[in-house]
Amino acid sequence: MQLPTTHDLIKAGAHFGHKKDKSNPKATKQYSFGIRDGIYIIDLEKTKSMLSNSLDYIAKLVREDKVILFVGTKRQAQDAIKQIASDGSMPYISHRWLGGMLTNFETIRLGIKKLKNMEVKKETPEYEKMTKQERARFNRNLEKLQNDLNGIRNLEKLPDALFIVDVVDESVAVKEAKKNNIPIIGICDINANPDLIDHCIPANDDSKPTIELIMKLVGEKIEESKKQTTQKNTDANTK
Repeated sequence: MQLPTTHDLIKAGAHFGHKKDKSNPKATKQYSFGIRDGIYIIDLEKTKSMLSNSLDYIAKLVREDKVILFVGTKRQAQDAIKQIASDGSMPYISHRWLGGMLTNFETIRLGIKKLKNMEVKKETPEYEKMTKQERARFNRNLEKLQNDLNGIRNLEKLPDALFIVDVVDESVAVKEAKKNNIPIIGICDINANPDLIDHCIPANDDSKPTIELIMKLVGEKIEESKKQTTQKNTDANTK
């Protein structure tokens, strides 16, 4: 896996931050080298360094068979989050963050159980016996549950880490993770408070190309680490 060059990041628009009135002083001090045309410019050398460190941490988690919950509900992030998490057999939230997801996990588990029961029920004669109006109501409720819970339907315990696109938009997820001492890896724009994030990747989190570039690398790192772990286990079993 090859890390992006500065040119790659510039081409993706990763260097564009926010205007001064929408910035966080801690972020501008650590990850910006100045303002251009009223916009803070992110220091891409720090982006590359911290992206590399974050990828190493993700690899460590995967080798230890840890679960990373991917979170990205903004339009620019939804497809990439869903794709990378699914490919890596990791849970994800791409529709909306459910309050209490981490702080009241038992309620979420009940919701997942309800979802699976409804999916089974839809394939039974009981569903066919419903009136047209009852089936419509049933399908609306099922679709809502699927939108909210499909990405975490196999999550049986609290995740070992969160990967978040836009830690400001997903502030509730950040608060719940901090309350449960769950490490956070996050794409942090210049409006974020980096002190809240364990492994920060300073970059433009409003840019779809930037998000896709970073998520592609994350996906490759997960795949690479899984293969290494499988090969290691195979070698150990053949000795």
